[in-house]
Amino acid sequence: MSKRYPGGIITKSPATPTGPFETGTAPGIWTLEQQMQFKQQGVWPLAGNVPNFIEDVFSCFLYTGTSATQTITNGIDLSTKGGLVWIKSRSNAAGHRLVDTVRGATKALASSSTDAQFTEATGLTAFNSAGFTLGDNSDYNSIGENYVSWTFREQPKFFDVVTYTGTGSNTTIAHSLGSVPGSIIVKRTDTTADWAVYHRSLANTQYLVLNTTAAAATGATWWNSTTPTSSVFSVGTDASVNASGGTYVAYVFAHDAGGFGLTGTDNAISCGSIAVDASGNGSANLGYEPQWVLAKDTNNTQNWLIFDTMRVFPAAVSSGPNAVRLSPNTANAESAFGQVGPTATGWGTSIGQLNASSTYIYIAIRRGPMKVPTLGTSVFSTSISSADTGVITSGFVTDMAFTLDRTSSGVTPFDRAAVDRLRNSFRNLSTATTAAEVNNTSTVSFQQNNGIYLNGGTVYLNGYVYEQFGRAPGYFDVVCYTGTGSATTFSHNLAVVPEMMIVKSRSTTGNWQVFHKDLNALGTEPADDSRIRLNSDAAATANNVIWNSTLPTSAVFSVGASSDSNGSGVTFVNYLFATCAGVSKVGSYTGTGTTQTINCGFTAGSRFVLIKRADDVGDWYVWDSARGIIAGNDPYLLLNTTAAEVTGTDYIDTANSGFEISSTAPAAINANAGTFIFLAIA
Repeated sequence: MSKRYPGGIITKSPATPTGPFETGTAPGIWTLEQQMQFKQQGVWPLAGNVPNFIEDVFSCFLYTGTSATQTITNGIDLSTKGGLVWIKSRSNAAGHRLVDTVRGATKALASSSTDAQFTEATGLTAFNSAGFTLGDNSDYNSIGENYVSWTFREQPKFFDVVTYTGTGSNTTIAHSLGSVPGSIIVKRTDTTADWAVYHRSLANTQYLVLNTTAAAATGATWWNSTTPTSSVFSVGTDASVNASGGTYVAYVFAHDAGGFGLTGTDNAISCGSIAVDASGNGSANLGYEPQWVLAKDTNNTQNWLIFDTMRVFPAAVSSGPNAVRLSPNTANAESAFGQVGPTATGWGTSIGQLNASSTYIYIAIRRGPMKVPTLGTSVFSTSISSADTGVITSGFVTDMAFTLDRTSSGVTPFDRAAVDRLRNSFRNLSTATTAAEVNNTSTVSFQQNNGIYLNGGTVYLNGYVYEQFGRAPGYFDVVCYTGTGSATTFSHNLAVVPEMMIVKSRSTTGNWQVFHKDLNALGTEPADDSRIRLNSDAAATANNVIWNSTLPTSAVFSVGASSDSNGSGVTFVNYLFATCAGVSKVGSYTGTGTTQTINCGFTAGSRFVLIKRADDVGDWYVWDSARGIIAGNDPYLLLNTTAAEVTGTDYIDTANSGFEISSTAPAAINANAGTFIFLAIA
């Protein structure tokens, strides 16, 4: 069944909504932005559901200290919603600091210490509607020092902060999580005491201690041998959790409770365990890709681990980069751990990086954003660098970039390169060659909240154009995978059917393979039997093993036995794109040899256009607004060659609805009756 609302038709989910599609604030009445979310993903909301998204309740934010008052704006409303801010210096040995809205600003706890709560007047000084304010305390804000902050907003089915006074006898403590807690961290605040950790993967007679390396221990007096419920958790008589007259704070984490996404059924946080085999391999299936993980080996004396994707938490591959960890039980600076990392559906390792024959418990938080973008500027940026080093801002968290030299330096792969956060900083793939991934620390780093960092040294980066993309449902996704050598599927998080996919082998040489929904090789084959190469000007040809003659779905993409898309043991990256209303368009057109407008559904024109002739020879042309998409001449670059930028041509022009193909364009762009595929971004 379907129902029309202003702007299109969407499919009805099993639940019946309580109101029409119109703006408003009452349950069941949705804003225009929410309506666009429903339309893009093709679902109705559940009755009375007000959508919640992970980007509104959790932030991992990196900053550099100034030794002066500074405000961290991370988009999390702490002043009216409440929550916890956890801060740690990355570059120096300094204590973790945990400050929450219930105990109040300046009231800190250190996770590596048994110390009681202490006041730091120039630490975290205020909670704001979009973040928090810091004073000049060196544990929070020393000049030149690098920090990470993790912000947890109070939200049912995600996280809650509870304070209580101990009774000295078995009792229950009420919470407002709205679901059964998956993990609880308790700290006594009035005197010294260990940090007590409850986790659902342990028995209710067991506990862990956050400030030590100790394995899981048994003690019935900690949680009173009682599993928490959706309204209370139990504490026994141990002084760490319930001394008579003692004051305590509890941080309560949900587990697979739903409550997020358009329908309110998506999970945003999971508390589980990984069983590690004798080779040190193990993985967790979360059903989503995580951005933050807190983990502990429960069988051995080992440090706690915190990983997050804003620092270094790359897809784990053999000979790949190590994940960078911080440990709550120490004040140490961040350090390399091993090759563990996220997948499209979880986290772990298949290359023996965990303690053999052991069990790790974890708290994992879903990667954002969960909202479908409505503005191109929120997920795409194009800029020209004016120096070899420094930040190239984008206005969002950048997940992938094309770095394009305009002068044909010939220094492959850096002059035409694809780089992305999931593979880690400095790892370059040449779009113009078949070369394997190259690591060079003089190129691009992703440890930024807003854009990328150029670390030029041996590589000249001044004057490059940088096309930056942010991952978001309905628009763009990145998946890293290891080939199996036989037909299979791999999960993705695009949330809609991919319309264009760009796949490249990382660990070996191989052609870039491109899937496009409108490919029709030689006029006879469907898209799933077609191949076209990003590193070549050749036309599309028939090939039924690249995509296994199977179209992608909103959950998985298929690959056959080709070494270019699924070689056994070979590592790959896949960039997935879709048409997102008003943001991006994956499409095709037929050439006319005359001026024609390509309607992408935009209102202010295209800022990025990629075009390739599919039925005959033709390069991969790139235009962007940083270099100029105007009524006059428009410079272009080619992704499949290292040739210098071409100026003095007027092959495309502006058009509010998308872009215009000029009558002066060559056959590679507008041959009469030719077939052309494109990707455009507003």
